[in-house]
Amino acid sequence: MLAELIRANQPCVVLTGAGVSTESGIPDFRSAEGIWTRYDPYVVASIDGFRDSPERVWEFYGLRLDVLREARPNPAHLAIAELERRGLVQAVITQNVDRLHVAAGSRDLIEVHGSIGSAVCLSCGHREEDVRPLLPLPRCAHCDAVLKPGVVMFGELLPADAIDRAQALAESAALLLVVGTSLEVWPVAGLPAATLEHGGRLAIVNREPTQYDRRAELVVHDTAGEVLAACVRSMSSS
Repeated sequence: MLAELIRANQPCVVLTGAGVSTESGIPDFRSAEGIWTRYDPYVVASIDGFRDSPERVWEFYGLRLDVLREARPNPAHLAIAELERRGLVQAVITQNVDRLHVAAGSRDLIEVHGSIGSAVCLSCGHREEDVRPLLPLPRCAHCDAVLKPGVVMFGELLPADAIDRAQALAESAALLLVVGTSLEVWPVAGLPAATLEHGGRLAIVNREPTQYDRRAELVVHDTAGEVLAACVRSMSSS
């Protein structure tokens, strides 16, 4: 059914969330596992927390980068990249900051919450695309200010260019395929409505119910990797 929907409704745009990354062993933000139990995310992941104690924030993000060092794309990432390679996915909008879509081979990727591997200077605007060599306390090569993690923190707005492109893609999509997100975080949670209001259709693959389930053409409450890998296999055999 999903394979048929994707084939019959082009362009197809994919929207992904934390449920895709958890299958690569990356804890959900709301998870009570690992490093999250040792830090208050509303402190170490907020812009006010960064301004108050950048050392504490970078201690936390250094641990997150350690977790990501061993993470690899899972079947969901690989299936989405394969669908893009076949011309069946126009672009991927993701709330994830782990860059696993890039590692899987996705080319047109809109990271609405930024990237954890990068950093930006709030003083002069300089950006570093690979912050790892600069740890434990990354400083700007231009003005020596402490760099901020390249993710959108609590208290910050989403990058205007990223969310504008995401909105435009959602509006023009014949099918928005939502994978691994509960659709609770705004403004990304409004993208499915944009697709529906402009005549597109909605398919949802998520382990838990979402507020859009009743409006979707197809809802699958299962793991993303299994569902999307099976979708690609069915396309290959038909």
